[in-house]
Amino acid sequence: MSDRIYIDASYKSLNKYTEELCGDRVEILRTKDRALVVLSDGLGSGVKANILSTLTSKIISTMISNGATLEDTVDTIVHTLPVCQVRKMAYSTFSILQIEYATHEAYLVEFDSPSCIFIRDGQVMQLNYEDRVIAGKNIREVRFKVQVDDVLALLSDGVIYAGIGGLLNLGWDWDNVSAYMASHVDTEKTSARLTTLLCEACDDLYEHCPGDDTTVATVRIIPEQEVSLFSGPPKNRADDDRLVVDFMATEGQKIVCGGSSANLLCRVLDREIVTQLDYVNPDVPPIATIEGIDLVTEGVLTLRRTAEIVRAFLDNPTDRTVLDQIDENHGAAMIAKILLEECTHLHLFIGTAINPAHQNPNLPEDLSIKLRILDDLYGLMQRAGKIVTRKFY
Repeated sequence: MSDRIYIDASYKSLNKYTEELCGDRVEILRTKDRALVVLSDGLGSGVKANILSTLTSKIISTMISNGATLEDTVDTIVHTLPVCQVRKMAYSTFSILQIEYATHEAYLVEFDSPSCIFIRDGQVMQLNYEDRVIAGKNIREVRFKVQVDDVLALLSDGVIYAGIGGLLNLGWDWDNVSAYMASHVDTEKTSARLTTLLCEACDDLYEHCPGDDTTVATVRIIPEQEVSLFSGPPKNRADDDRLVVDFMATEGQKIVCGGSSANLLCRVLDREIVTQLDYVNPDVPPIATIEGIDLVTEGVLTLRRTAEIVRAFLDNPTDRTVLDQIDENHGAAMIAKILLEECTHLHLFIGTAINPAHQNPNLPEDLSIKLRILDDLYGLMQRAGKIVTRKFY
């Protein structure tokens, strides 16, 4: 593949104790050329802070993604935010991180927020900021190049003050937070896992009663990674060879789902399939092995469970229970782990032959249950920010 990179980004917030709304807000936007991450921390906590941070992050992400200059964006924020009737000021800190896929150029802007943590090769790197005054606000910015395996983290001040007045007299502080992250980048391989780890540490330091809204937005730079998934024989048997040739010509990991699909591939390639008979999870059929294929699983039941795991992850990507599901040792979890953590580009090869065993009598005759599940998975992976293509046979 090309030397283009991909941005694996996630965030998690802890609400201030007793507050129903978080005063921090994160926006993550991806286009085909770049990724934009914005973290905003509203003045105070609760409803007012939530309104301030939401307005700030929405304005920034919308304007920057549509080509507006930083000067125009900050000026708009200054003249748009409502004034707090108690403090007589409109105030919301923010951090902006924009990364170009093709050039690896990163642009970081910060206003009154903790410095971005930048980790390369397990070491905390120093960024050479330049100070500017825009619309009366002291802004600092820096441009730099990123590379594969770099990790960056945007923080609200609730992170560096975690434990203040309790387990830690003066809080966790930036140096300790950055050192903690640097010590775990090799073991926590995705942004979601790093984000979860850091937020759990903050929650522990607050003794599960956060004294301030606490937010971590983590970005990990990864290379483009292709995965191809083949499920279902073609509607016309004459297309069997064409489907297998197209599937095997792709780069990256290869997954085959379904007994009919596996048998078809073995017949065309003259290879053997070996089924593993140990049931790790009685609800998910066992996997099999075929030479040259990274993962071979059963069809409908496994794909349905895969879609459930992916959906649960998208609903809450930093939930420890969901991450534990991805780590389970069965076919559906293995597919989910590959698709969510080892894939940026997914190619679906879908045979449209209808298997009578998969047909629901309550559905139209031309609508296969497996096709519905694959269509659901297609949408979920697009929602996950992956580049998804599909071919029907």
